[in-house]
Amino acid sequence: MIFYPKKYFGNILEITVDFLQNNKIEGILLDIDNTIIDKDNKIIEGLEKWVENIKKNNIKICILSNTNRKSKAQKLSKLIDVPYIFFAKKPLKGGFRKAQNLLGIENPKNIAVIGDQVLTDVFGANRCKMYSILVKPLQPSDILVTKINRNIEKIILKKYFKENNIKQK
Repeated sequence: MIFYPKKYFGNILEITVDFLQNNKIEGILLDIDNTIIDKDNKIIEGLEKWVENIKKNNIKICILSNTNRKSKAQKLSKLIDVPYIFFAKKPLKGGFRKAQNLLGIENPKNIAVIGDQVLTDVFGANRCKMYSILVKPLQPSDILVTKINRNIEKIILKKYFKENNIKQK
């Protein structure tokens, strides 16, 4: 199903280089809100070390976020030394394609999209034939639009977890 992630993790720190290499991933498009930072703009502990390890293994990273705050994306971009695209309008294909070109990866199947939302990150990645990875949101609280999406996601994820025999983290 186009709304199902290819893989689910409790958080990004669980995603290993081995897992990425075994799935022929050459690049990562990384969401910001509730994926690597919480609502209070606190960064997930261990992010910098995780990014360093990913890059050390020749896997490229680009931030791809729907945030309309350029300063937020720019700050994170500088912190982990990766390019960024803000106001990406996910799940529309434009931001994903722009990020793919920025990373210089020809085959979209070699790009993993990591995010916490089914209706933006997973759906957009799947539409672009990229490898969708869903992570559990860092916090249960969201902005209004996301709260609405989460109600739809609950229905999709309940079915996804049941069909794939996954115990939700």
